[in-house]
Amino acid sequence: MKRLLLAATLLAATVTAASAATLDTVRQRGQLACGVSTGFAGFSQPDAQGNFRGLDADYCRAIAAAVLGDASKVRFVALTAQNRFTALQSGEIDVLMRNSTQTFLRGVSIGLRQGPVNFYDGQGFAVRRDSGVAKVADLNGATVCVAQGTTHEVTLGDIARARNLRLQPVVFERPDTMYQAFFAGRCDAMTQDASALAGAVSAAPNPADYQVLAETISKEPLGPFTRNGDDQWSNIVTWVHFGLIEAEELGVTAANADEQSRGQNPNVQRLLGTSGEFGSRLGLDNRWMLVAIKAVGNYGEIFERNVGARSPLRLPRGLNGLWNAGGLMYAIPFR
Repeated sequence: MKRLLLAATLLAATVTAASAATLDTVRQRGQLACGVSTGFAGFSQPDAQGNFRGLDADYCRAIAAAVLGDASKVRFVALTAQNRFTALQSGEIDVLMRNSTQTFLRGVSIGLRQGPVNFYDGQGFAVRRDSGVAKVADLNGATVCVAQGTTHEVTLGDIARARNLRLQPVVFERPDTMYQAFFAGRCDAMTQDASALAGAVSAAPNPADYQVLAETISKEPLGPFTRNGDDQWSNIVTWVHFGLIEAEELGVTAANADEQSRGQNPNVQRLLGTSGEFGSRLGLDNRWMLVAIKAVGNYGEIFERNVGARSPLRLPRGLNGLWNAGGLMYAIPFR
């Protein structure tokens, strides 16, 4: 009996140590290593000073703020589609926040855990306005620029077979070289997530010469990835997202978060750490979400600043609106 008890105790200690590994590593390092793209407008792209800006970059900052109390304690690691998952599996990064599509195979076969969706997207096509292409069927016989190692490459082949279209892929290792090739006229069309295409077109030499077709050919739910077997860390990443959604629903913003934390709304009190001891259950300070929201704002603020009406992309909220405003963004309750 004593041996069984000892074995159970050792097993519990081992599991606890493993689950806390990433949190401990980040704290000891004093910095979050966050995997992002090599440059997607609106999601993670270096500005003129080399600072990453975008929706995904702000999520990295929110996690750093929640865990380390300082949103600036992030090292952004720019990754290609080919090396992004390997970087996470090997421990080079702590979390992958690189507008990566969540799929069945990625969820069950690569040793990684998919977090909650932080952006609902779909694969689309960009074409020249004078091309005469108004819908996907008009692309029959076209050459299509596509990034290697992405779900877009697979889906392009699927849609060609399903709709009996002759599409000739022109494959590029990096999205930036794909953009250059498309705008130089090497392809008749370019395919990627519709949001990324909007960003690419907005930064084109002559944006008015191009358009993103309204039709999409897939579901592309984008979100973070963490390593399997690290439940505490995965839960932190998950609940930072839900906290940003809950903050928007409750009207908590970067500007009013301190004031709201002194109010009497029990939902706000639990979110901002003035009641409930929610942070400590994750191994964090109870005001973890207060610090995160003050640093980057709520989900709506992050969206509008980076990809919405206040950004060059000017994307509508659509599916990324709150559940009570016709969208799919819905936070699991903080209770």
